[in-house]
Amino acid sequence: MPRRRSHARRTPRSNPRGILAVRKDGYGFVKTPEGDYFVANSKMNGAADGDYVEVAALPRTRCAREEERSAPRDAQGCPAARVVRVIDRAHDVVVGRYEVADPFGVVVPADRRIPYDIFTMRRDHPDIQDGAIVKVRITEFPTRRSAAVGIVEEVLSNANDNSVPVELIVAAHKLETTFSSASLEQARKSCVDADGALAAGYRDLRDRFVVTIDPADARDYDDALSLERLESGAWRVGVHIADVSHYVPWGSHVDLDARRRATSVYLVDRVIPMLPEALSNGTCSLSPGEDRRAMTVDVVLDAEARVLSFEAYPSLIRSRRRLTYDEVLDILNGVYVPDDDSCMLELLRGLSRVAKLRARARMRAGGVDFDTVEAKVRLDGEGSPNEIVLRQRNDATELVEEAMILANETVARYLRDAGFPCMYRVHEKPSPDSLKALLPVLTEFPWFEKINRRLFVAGNPFEVQRVLALAEGWLEGRLTSSLVLRAMKRADYRIVCEGHYGLASEAYAHFTSPIRRYPDLVVHRMLKARLLGRLECFDQEVSAMPWLAEYSSKMEREADAAARESQEVKMIEYLTRFIGQEFSGVVSGVATYGVFVRLDNTAEGLLPVSELGNECFALDATRYRLVGQESGVVYRLGQCVRVVLTAADAAARQLDFRLTR
Repeated sequence: MPRRRSHARRTPRSNPRGILAVRKDGYGFVKTPEGDYFVANSKMNGAADGDYVEVAALPRTRCAREEERSAPRDAQGCPAARVVRVIDRAHDVVVGRYEVADPFGVVVPADRRIPYDIFTMRRDHPDIQDGAIVKVRITEFPTRRSAAVGIVEEVLSNANDNSVPVELIVAAHKLETTFSSASLEQARKSCVDADGALAAGYRDLRDRFVVTIDPADARDYDDALSLERLESGAWRVGVHIADVSHYVPWGSHVDLDARRRATSVYLVDRVIPMLPEALSNGTCSLSPGEDRRAMTVDVVLDAEARVLSFEAYPSLIRSRRRLTYDEVLDILNGVYVPDDDSCMLELLRGLSRVAKLRARARMRAGGVDFDTVEAKVRLDGEGSPNEIVLRQRNDATELVEEAMILANETVARYLRDAGFPCMYRVHEKPSPDSLKALLPVLTEFPWFEKINRRLFVAGNPFEVQRVLALAEGWLEGRLTSSLVLRAMKRADYRIVCEGHYGLASEAYAHFTSPIRRYPDLVVHRMLKARLLGRLECFDQEVSAMPWLAEYSSKMEREADAAARESQEVKMIEYLTRFIGQEFSGVVSGVATYGVFVRLDNTAEGLLPVSELGNECFALDATRYRLVGQESGVVYRLGQCVRVVLTAADAAARQLDFRLTR
């Protein structure tokens, strides 16, 4: 009798495993050794962003193929899968909004990438207000048959607190807001010890005329400037940076806290510092009239601001004055003349002249300069928004930026040429695909006929410069700058020197902000090791630099996103008082469901397709426009429109418009 063939597997099927990364629209990706998989909202199986999951590829049925074709653009070509099970949860503590639903208190996560609510018992905390922001520990994760259950650990803010929206942003980005007690104690005990610094070989520069220049609302001052005319006629630009590495040695309590944060976060209503305030606003900060340890880079420049020589060394400085950008601009424009210090006028005018020469030289070398406008929301004493201020580059900001770029380049080249370890700031050339995608939009503008498309798509920096220069002065100028900027790759930190495309620099590193950026602190330690000798922990720190560079890049993205979102939420809160009023704006994006409009104050909202007229509109994705199927009316990027604000939801960070009638 023939033996039947067994259908049982000799070994169990091994499904791919990886970390689930969820996008804000609810779908996600799982990166596995077998490749990347796309997971639709409906196939999450209770998994959340950051969870370590097991996935199974969907059978190649017609439904699966249709799901892949209808997937978002960034998922095209990625095989569809479903989450089989969650192996390890990333979120056991969640921050969210507390909603009373007797007998429960339901916590709605602030992080939209967590797709489930957490149920708590109302009787355990009957005093918590509806709408309060709380921290909840999950005791039971959701299954197909049960909801997530948890226990409220802490109330972060009450429902009527103006800080509620920002607290949610802090929670969503998992930003650390407290320091360890050991770190705080170490910071508290720090002192400058000027005599000890001089005995250790620090140069005494306290007689040099040094000033700090910062925004009016700055609280920590980690860079100072000086300028001297030498007998040869050359200029000596002094860039003096807070000597943070002296107070934060590798492996110390403060260092471990700073390493995890990697950067300070500048939110609309607060700063979450990388270092305890005793250091960031105290011992390290280059406050006027106070002796401070610094790392000085003196660069000697000729009459055309070309580098002749440089020297780097630890120093002891004393800032003569703290200046704001507005004060410096007034002095440079002759609005305000400092009658107490002729040195001040000479310093600022000289630095401004050097800055303009350096900027022009960089543009000749192929630098790409984006004329961006930054919106800042000003708050009153209770945290309510009362004004939107637009900040644009000017002679005062350029003066400081060029000095910082000069110091950063000088240190990077020095360490590179010495073959010494360094954490570089790398900006790659934009991909041809990203620039090519802009052609259908840019060809709509008459001035683009003068552009060599082949060179532009190839990322030739001089052709990119021409696009920005030709667009300037046109209605679509600011939008063009924004589109080209989005097509650029994001700069990041690496241990290999690969240049900086935007600055046309062959070697670049961040050296000038060690109070607020961990990579700068790393560069300070490497520079000191090169100048003064290696410490015992040198090899340990060098071996950690690859992951520190990657992690610092990640945390920088988180900090930037949190800062941007906090400005958005307060901007929308401010605009709630203008509902029903008319605004001028520019079409900044198009989608099947409507047109995105950017107002003059940089706020962006949606003009729904239902408000465009009683007809169907088709999306021309290639040319980034919506076209009316009956009237032929077109809404394209860069087009000016007049709109009325109909709704402003700060919690959802959403503005809605209609066309003016």
